[in-house]
Amino acid sequence: MKRIAVESTSLAAVAYQAERELLQIEFRDGSIYQYFSVPAELHDGLLQATSKGGYFNRAIRGKFAYAPRSASKDA
Repeated sequence: MKRIAVESTSLAAVAYQAERELLQIEFRDGSIYQYFSVPAELHDGLLQATSKGGYFNRAIRGKFAYAPRSASKDA
């Protein structure tokens, strides 16, 4: 997955794999989480949002299954 750096006080980068609907978020604290079954429209909305952290909190956090990912693995 290709990481895209984002301007946000809480998010550092976003990656998405459309065929698996897999969204990967890297937070400013260095933690990385993968969110499963996330529609492409939500990924696009996240990238276009003025407040990436606000969009994440409203549209993604708590709505999809997720798992932590080690920062040492390739994205």
